[in-house]
Amino acid sequence: MTFDTNVIFSNLPEILDGAWVTILIWIVTTLAAAVLGFLVAVARRFGGVLLDRAFGLVIAVLRGTPFLIQIFLVYYGGPFVGLSLDPIPAGIVGLSIYGAAYFSEIFRSGFAAVPKGHIEAGLCVGLTQGQIIRRILLPEMTMLVLPPSVNMTIILMKETAVLSIITVPELTATLSAIGSQQYAFVEALFVLALFYWVLVEITGWLGHLAETKLTRFRFFNI
Repeated sequence: MTFDTNVIFSNLPEILDGAWVTILIWIVTTLAAAVLGFLVAVARRFGGVLLDRAFGLVIAVLRGTPFLIQIFLVYYGGPFVGLSLDPIPAGIVGLSIYGAAYFSEIFRSGFAAVPKGHIEAGLCVGLTQGQIIRRILLPEMTMLVLPPSVNMTIILMKETAVLSIITVPELTATLSAIGSQQYAFVEALFVLALFYWVLVEITGWLGHLAETKLTRFRFFNI
């Protein structure tokens, strides 16, 4: 039994299409999850006790259940509440909500790490809540939340493989079909593993580069 590279090259257009779908879904869901998670973190911090507890309960449920179950509920359970989505939109919605739960906790911990004295100083000079977030919280928390945010970005990338279960034509679904049709499971899985490994390495490198560039904004509290 040999490793047949012809299987890869003969199906290269389909593989590239699947890779593009994977990357597109990953980028869109990461941005959506980060924005939604930030808004939830802000709401929990400044929205009062009731809002904090309500979002806290939702986040606990999302973090406490497997993503596979969540995407099944979005795709197959959506029509029961009037939400009928095609596979790709369902995947984007499900993965964005899943990632937002984790991003919200990352940002919330970043907010909590900013010294209260800095916020009180901003209030004393007449800054609004929006100005405090923009001029104090965001700059000071950036370095703190960058490493876990990069890690969460990588997790969302890997979770795109789960979307193949609802027939999203991403790379896992494409290579699984190729492997089944041509009995080339080893070759298909090798390409899939290589693809994700390369993306992880590139993402990690970009995260390290961003952390290096942002070091000058780090706040030391002695």
